[in-house]
Amino acid sequence: MDQLARNKLVLKKYIPEQAVVLIAEWIYHFNFKLKIKRSRVSRFGDYLPPISGKNHQITINNDLNPYSFLLTLVHEIAHLLCHERYGNKVRPHGDEWKQAYKELMRPIMRMEIFPSDVREAIINYMRNPAASSCSDEQLMRIMKQYDSPSDTVHLETLPDNCEFEFNQRKFIKGPKMRTRYRCIEKHTKSIYFFAALAEVKAA
Repeated sequence: MDQLARNKLVLKKYIPEQAVVLIAEWIYHFNFKLKIKRSRVSRFGDYLPPISGKNHQITINNDLNPYSFLLTLVHEIAHLLCHERYGNKVRPHGDEWKQAYKELMRPIMRMEIFPSDVREAIINYMRNPAASSCSDEQLMRIMKQYDSPSDTVHLETLPDNCEFEFNQRKFIKGPKMRTRYRCIEKHTKSIYFFAALAEVKAA
C-alpha cells in the first residue's frame, strides 16, 4: 500500500468521506506528518514546522466529530502554508494566515460537505477567522450538536468552585476570564484555562 492510500485509510476514520481524497493529497503534497492525539485542554490541534530535517507535523485531538476534525485540520494546514510562504516573518494568526485559511477552505466549501447549520456558521466564521474556532461560540455550539452521545456536560453549566473531571484528572472550576474558565488541577495546583463548551464529567 502506497503512502497516499494509507493516508486515505486513516482519514476515513476522522473526516467526512467527501474530503478524504483532497486532504490525503494535501498531506502528500505538503509532506507533513499527521498525528492523532488524545483530547487536550488547551487546543484542538497544533502545527510544528520542520526541525532538524524532520517533516512538518500537525496534531489533532482524536475525540473531535468529523466536521470539527476537518475544520481544525485545515486551520493547521493553513499554518503550514503560511510557514512555507513567509517563514517566521508574520504573526501566527495575522492577515497572511487568514488568507491561507480562506484559500484552503474554498474547495472544501464547494463540496457541500457540511449540514446547512454548520455551513452557515462556518461562512460567518470565515469572514474573519480567529486564532481558534473555540473562540466563536456560535460555531462551537452548532458543531457540538454533531458530537457522539456521552456522559459529559459543558463546563459552563457547572457552578463555580465545583469539582469536575477531564481526561481522568480532577479540577476545580474557577471564574470566567473573557472566553475561558480559569481552573485549578487538584493534584498539582496548576492552572488551566478551559473553553466554556469544554466537555467534562461532573464530580
